[in-house]
Amino acid sequence: MSDHDPVPEEPGGPGRPPPASIDLSVPHSARVWNYWLGGDDNYAADRVAGDEVLARLPDIADGARAERAFLARVLRHLVGEAGIRQFLDVGTGLPTADNTHEVAQRLAPESRVVYVDNDPLVTVHARTLLTSTPEGATDYLQADLRDTRTILDRSAETLDFAAPIGLMLLGVVNHIVNDAEAYAAVARLVRALPAGSYLALTHSTAEIHGEPMLEVMREMNERGGTPITARSREQIERFFDGTELLEPGVVSCSLWRPEPSEEGAPNEVYLFGGVGRLS
Repeated sequence: MSDHDPVPEEPGGPGRPPPASIDLSVPHSARVWNYWLGGDDNYAADRVAGDEVLARLPDIADGARAERAFLARVLRHLVGEAGIRQFLDVGTGLPTADNTHEVAQRLAPESRVVYVDNDPLVTVHARTLLTSTPEGATDYLQADLRDTRTILDRSAETLDFAAPIGLMLLGVVNHIVNDAEAYAAVARLVRALPAGSYLALTHSTAEIHGEPMLEVMREMNERGGTPITARSREQIERFFDGTELLEPGVVSCSLWRPEPSEEGAPNEVYLFGGVGRLS
């Protein structure tokens, strides 16, 4: 780099420079999500895009927080009640509080977790993700959800596919806009899991906000950021084919077995989710 070359903007937290392959002028869903969750690992384009969405849909960040709480409740069920000790988390995004390995290993220190994401910025943070209890294991690999062969081959170095696994697909399938590709990718991963495994999945929907949500998604796609689509409850339920859906089925992720509250039932958010068991 010469004295006249611009210095790339760095995230506000760790202060690590981004990989050269990252185009800082284009917003990325993982970094916008990080911004909505109050994280530091985002850039100007991500913040601009995030603020534009917030101006149109002020409760959009509520969905991000609701999904994070959904993850924790699902993990408490899978680890504490179902006895799952292995997790394959695809589309993990940037690390924030209460990542999959942190929640799982607090409950069962021997838990083993493999994170998968296609965002090169996550590679910069792999060291953060790779922390683990001495009894357990945490690994990370860079791959796209559709590249199931790489995911399965590489994750088998850490996970035992002869024992039940929790497959976590939170907010990632909605970035595959082609229906056939999306259903096929999920089905290939589910078929590779042994009986007794679980699929946890969340997906964006327009059933709460309707046309304003669809319009925001169209504009985000035209901007050239990470493609995104909304699917109906019925379309989301199709991802659970081959599993037995746990109660209450596919619902707003804020309503999936919420913690008791004096304030009553939580508000619905634009992310629907569910958990299915492979028999």
